[in-house]
Amino acid sequence: MRDGVLVALDSPLLVIHGGAGVERAGLDASDEAAARAALEAALRAGHAELMAGKPALDAVTAAITLLEDAPQFNAGRGAVFTHEGRNELDASLMDGASGRAGAVAGLHRVRNPIQLARAVMEKSRHVMMVGDGAEAFAAEQQVELVDPSWFRTEKRWRQLQDALAAEADTQASAPLPAKAFFGTVGALALDNGGRLAAGTSTGGMTNKRYGRVGDSPIIGAGTWADERCAVSGTGWGEFYIRAAAAHDICARMKYRGVDVQRAAEAVINRTIPASGGDGGAIAMGADGSVAFPFNTEGMYRGWIGADGVPHVAVFRGEELPEPRFTGR
Repeated sequence: MRDGVLVALDSPLLVIHGGAGVERAGLDASDEAAARAALEAALRAGHAELMAGKPALDAVTAAITLLEDAPQFNAGRGAVFTHEGRNELDASLMDGASGRAGAVAGLHRVRNPIQLARAVMEKSRHVMMVGDGAEAFAAEQQVELVDPSWFRTEKRWRQLQDALAAEADTQASAPLPAKAFFGTVGALALDNGGRLAAGTSTGGMTNKRYGRVGDSPIIGAGTWADERCAVSGTGWGEFYIRAAAAHDICARMKYRGVDVQRAAEAVINRTIPASGGDGGAIAMGADGSVAFPFNTEGMYRGWIGADGVPHVAVFRGEELPEPRFTGR
């Protein structure tokens, strides 16, 4: 027990997601196998940090960096394209122990946005930087910059062409399909000292315009961590922003005294759909309890505990064993 919060000590845990909105019809066997392998690799990368005694922030950063480099997910390499045919990247990171946070948005050349978000948190007086200014800061901090072609994949380019064709065949005011808003990666970690951290990274939505920014880089909407709870969201960003979804999950735990499962289910499967949105999230309590709520056909997700065995799942109905409760 620390400051009235039950924490799990000496029981490191890492939880990740690679985005909700996964559909069986759009995922062939080879793509699914590659995505599962990338999830497992990200879990092992974060787990290595935790087992080396590193803080939760290091585990979150390591896991998300690997997911950003994996072309299977809509973050970093493999990000979706904007209406103008560019990749625009957003990310955020929060340290539950200190309350510090960093966020970036509208990036075009930063290979790993989560690393720049951490630099903003640790090496500036700010919480959020965007666009050219953020990339100038990246250069100053020696955060790796790449040619924009690094992020391009043919699958995402075809998705943009399909979206442009569909847009041309419909009225300009016609609503976009909900799946256009999906695609995010995220990680939560609980370190050996019982401290939490959360991070989220995304390429945004296919065919987005006007510099649109979703919930992923917004602290309290797509990412939140405090002394008792950590959350990373994935879904229709506008609805997560309006609901302050990530913070609301943790606030329900703090003020209503409900467990992480009930808090996460209430926000993701009731509050968000009631407003017209959908998606998912990962949530973790300082006691080692976890939740993986989502209301789409699938959500890339997984976790790894002290034994180093990664557990991953993609579609609804897949059994994903829960981490054993280790709080004391």
